[in-house]
Amino acid sequence: MADGIISNGTHNKKALLSDSQLFEAKFDELVAELIERDLKDPGLVDALNRHREVLVYNVPGGKKNRGLSVIGSLRELLPPSQLTQDVVERALVVGWCIELLQAYFLVADDIMDASVTRRGQPCWFRKEGVGLDAINDSFFLESALYRLLRKYCRDQPYYVHLLEVFTETTFQTVLGQTLDLMTAPPGDVDLSRFSMEKYKTIVKYKTAYYSFYLPVAAAMYMAGITNEVEHSHAKEILLEMGEFFQIQDDFLDCFGDPAVTGKIGTDIQDNKCSWLVVKALEVMSPEQRAVLEACYGRKDDASVEKVKALYKSLQMQTLYHKYEEESYQRLQKLIARCAVTLPSTVFLNFANKIYKRNK
Repeated sequence: MADGIISNGTHNKKALLSDSQLFEAKFDELVAELIERDLKDPGLVDALNRHREVLVYNVPGGKKNRGLSVIGSLRELLPPSQLTQDVVERALVVGWCIELLQAYFLVADDIMDASVTRRGQPCWFRKEGVGLDAINDSFFLESALYRLLRKYCRDQPYYVHLLEVFTETTFQTVLGQTLDLMTAPPGDVDLSRFSMEKYKTIVKYKTAYYSFYLPVAAAMYMAGITNEVEHSHAKEILLEMGEFFQIQDDFLDCFGDPAVTGKIGTDIQDNKCSWLVVKALEVMSPEQRAVLEACYGRKDDASVEKVKALYKSLQMQTLYHKYEEESYQRLQKLIARCAVTLPSTVFLNFANKIYKRNK
């Protein structure tokens, strides 16, 4: 780690940087590790330069809550005396591995959804000269994370645990994506496929495992916590949190400001099984359902605006804010009940980052 870029818990007397600053500073070092120091074959120069562009364009642009949650959780799980510079460095690397996994999912997901923007810029596959080559670029992003895990963690007792939780989480996310794609095939609108039970299953597998359980589980393994009961309790809390997060995401896809969220919502056009449509189906009249069936999943602006007008007439914004408050209270009770041996701050810190967010 660069001189002066140090962690709390070390004995260096130089000014300390925040975890966010430490995390940001680590990215360029990891890019150099993957592109300049890892493979020396001169025949790979063009490919490695392309992969540098893939990394810089797709990995660092988000809020980084997932990656930062590794070091944030580890600080709650270990005493300061154990947070040596090496321990913090590895936590930062594992955090970036989660951001690489996220980038891998998003690059591929944007192709499947024919999305337009991501994080305030054109989706990677929409960049001139990229197109469907982005599929191979997504493979690179996934493989890169395992090279970093091997380099930085292979001599640690938790290495196999990390490999297992990353591969299992990837498998769970793929299952969720499969269910999402099967439930909402483009151009084949069938609202009878949508139910709250199916929606919650998609959310659990497609989002909650990798966005919420993975960062905390990684930190727990790094702290030497391998007890299945403790991981089960953490998972129960974090999957609930993941559901809360995804419902927020669905709401923002329709009602959020693209200038704030960084993406143009396409759930209505893409025939997505989102919380808004599932909840609307529960409360609407047969006449309103006929309007929804005629307009949902269509690409034209007029149809999209009719669906949004329908949501507004059903007071979906009010229903959402009611759900948000009830979910947060339920989450607080779940944390109080399940976080028995683990510090509740691990979960409360996460919850406070996402409650009432607007992007």
